[in-house]
Amino acid sequence: MRLKELRTKKGFTMSQLSEKTGLSKRTLEDIQRRSDCLVSNAIKIADALGITLDELCRE
Repeated sequence: MRLKELRTKKGFTMSQLSEKTGLSKRTLEDIQRRSDCLVSNAIKIADALGITLDELCRE
């Protein structure tokens, strides 16, 4: 998962992404560190970043 790369490219801080997705900052940090999450959370992240799931999950 390319969360950090895409998040910074789109100009989102972790706090901003947390607000936009409704996921806790801690959850997002864990996802970014492990590159693993529930599909439902990946959908929220992709929607918030304005990208597809494929773009988010591509290695």
